[in-house]
Amino acid sequence: MAKTSSVFARVEPEVKKQAEMVLDKLGISMSNAINIFLRQVIQQNGLPFDVKVLENKPLVYGNLTTEQFNKEIEKGLADLASSRVVSAQSVAERMHREYDV
Repeated sequence: MAKTSSVFARVEPEVKKQAEMVLDKLGISMSNAINIFLRQVIQQNGLPFDVKVLENKPLVYGNLTTEQFNKEIEKGLADLASSRVVSAQSVAERMHREYDV
């Protein structure tokens, strides 16, 4: 077994709980998820995602007109049709293969 080093982080309990629920569905432990994140930081030479202030607010169903709602549904269907959507299972399998998690 490879040597390991401990990392301690303080997170809000609800954030931890929600993250654990998602990771459980993916079959990934919190330690493995953090390891994957840190490997991506190394590979990307920075954070593996954009960090920016969102200019657009998240969509709230109750605030959408019927036309806006239909437009969003059409965007989702277009993503599905063009294979821009992948299952969580396929992402987990890819992570397991790439990082031998």
